[in-house]
Amino acid sequence: MAYTTINKSGDYFNTITYTGNATGSTARTVGFDPDWIWVKNRGGADNHYLMDKVRGLDYNLETNNADAQARDYLISGTTSTGWTSSNSGEINANNGTFVAWNWKAGGGQGSSNTDGSINTTYTSVNTTAGFSISSFTGTGANATFGHGLGAVPKMYILKRYDASNNWRVYHESLGNGKYLTLETTEAEQTSSGFTNNTSPTSSLISLGNLGSANPSGGSVICYAFAEKTGYSKFGSYTGNGNANGPFIYTGFKPAFILQKRINDTSNWHIFDIKRDTYNSMNKYLLPNDSAAESTAGAWDFLSNGFKVRSADNWQNQSGGTYMYMAFAEAPLVGSNGVTAKAR
Repeated sequence: MAYTTINKSGDYFNTITYTGNATGSTARTVGFDPDWIWVKNRGGADNHYLMDKVRGLDYNLETNNADAQARDYLISGTTSTGWTSSNSGEINANNGTFVAWNWKAGGGQGSSNTDGSINTTYTSVNTTAGFSISSFTGTGANATFGHGLGAVPKMYILKRYDASNNWRVYHESLGNGKYLTLETTEAEQTSSGFTNNTSPTSSLISLGNLGSANPSGGSVICYAFAEKTGYSKFGSYTGNGNANGPFIYTGFKPAFILQKRINDTSNWHIFDIKRDTYNSMNKYLLPNDSAAESTAGAWDFLSNGFKVRSADNWQNQSGGTYMYMAFAEAPLVGSNGVTAKAR
């Protein structure tokens, strides 16, 4: 049984959908005070906008391009139950349909972590939920920095934010000598310069001399994730090329999945339970593309994991390898003895 210390996943991660009204200071209820907010217009070809408290909520990055951060003041601020949007069309166009994925880190900008050879500028960390946000100045040479999680990260996402540069993604299923690029469909790439061929530890993330991950004098943001039983899972599966696809055990009922085939040029995909409210699920958004929400493939989100219901190349090609990041709607069995219900 997958017992967990997190009986209510919605205290740390939650997806919301809303309709824009082009009015400033509009409250968006999440259920907690978020530290990382990712917003996408579902109904139109618009960018993915990412805001966090470590860089400052005035600034946004876009997963579908390599641009430097922009100061667009999309978020007015946060509250104990969510955040307030500006009147900006990017995240609040009148009658626009939006989705926002929200995570809780340490509850603010945080402070410097001095564990590695690089002292982070700020690290905001939530050890219960296994999530931290760190900013640091790159060295251009082999180095380490502290992520603060107290557990080994299974996945982290790095981006230089003061200049145009690629998003780089580490995932345990790739190994420490490879990376993915979030804003492209590029397959896994091999480079000792990404992590100095060194896996992360319970305190440190290692960097090589890859300019996009460790630019000399450049400002870098890192979103790091440790796995938490009954709440988050970072793994991979192998496709079987059959509409009766593989079942992937997570130990919880999923609320959100980010997925990518790692050995070909398939898109990244995001699925969640707020845009698709029953099985089979097929409404997706592409982190690497500004495209509006569309439909393809199929998943069943179950009480203890998810099952692939399509033989599409990007989802279930025979012999294909697929990484995923999943967060829970509810644990299979909470420490309170409550069991998750199937959809």
